[in-house]
Amino acid sequence: MDGGHGMVGIVEVSPRDGLQNERAVLETDAKVELITQAIAAGASRIESASFVHPKLVPAMADAEAVMERVPRPEGVSHIGLVLNRRGYDRAVSAGVDEVNVVVPASDGFAKANQNSTTEALTEVAEEVLAEAASAGLFATVTIATSFGCPFDGEVDPARVVEVARRSAAAGAREIAVADTIGVGVPTQVRTLLDGVREVAPDVVTRAHFHNTRNTGFANAVAAYEWGVDWLDSSNGGIGGCPFAPAATGNIATEDLVYLLERMGVRTGLDLECLIPIATFLSEALGYRVPALLPRAGTFPG
Repeated sequence: MDGGHGMVGIVEVSPRDGLQNERAVLETDAKVELITQAIAAGASRIESASFVHPKLVPAMADAEAVMERVPRPEGVSHIGLVLNRRGYDRAVSAGVDEVNVVVPASDGFAKANQNSTTEALTEVAEEVLAEAASAGLFATVTIATSFGCPFDGEVDPARVVEVARRSAAAGAREIAVADTIGVGVPTQVRTLLDGVREVAPDVVTRAHFHNTRNTGFANAVAAYEWGVDWLDSSNGGIGGCPFAPAATGNIATEDLVYLLERMGVRTGLDLECLIPIATFLSEALGYRVPALLPRAGTFPG
């Protein structure tokens, strides 16, 4: 692979992956405010809502209300996360710009998360992806637990690659490998992205890392150097996964932007506008969010 190319896109996931695992459930107003601030900081793709059963993830119960009120300036894309056809139909009627379908690479996680298997959920994804493709809607498949599973342990990269192959064949425009529980290391990043590229040469690539074991930023740099198109991150470093025991925060958007910009990599985000979002989130959630840059400040000051 030719490696990094001077710029990389960032998908802001705090309104979804960030908030879904927080103890405090934010009001719709606060969610819309978070999304508005992210857009003001230059976010062009935002995972704004998750269309899952409200009993499973109560924090996302107001997905329709959020989508109804988010700002929709030119060039900003709102992503809805879906797990099945019903979620897809809800997301489409709520007016999302793109959908993100999740398929776990491990059966243990598929069972805990959706009482299913990787095979059955890949079939569900194929149906949703084909539907999105025929509707002309940009669709991503995110392959959860690509780097390891809290229930099954190590995950064979061949499982990830097979989900990628079938998803691309069904019409996925983008494939994301996700380290749902933050166990991955840079060598895995390259192995998995190479595998995806081999079976799906034309799709957009994306990677989703958690900093649970302090490897998230190393993995983000490895993915950038590999040549990934998009990286997921979360304002303030908030969030985790309600179905993954002890999976702490996503990599923090502001810390990631600082790291990349100092490497000479353009992200399209404005650090000065990003930093105050952590204060907003700390006040809304009632604790100091994990991101380090808002504490340390930029350099040079």
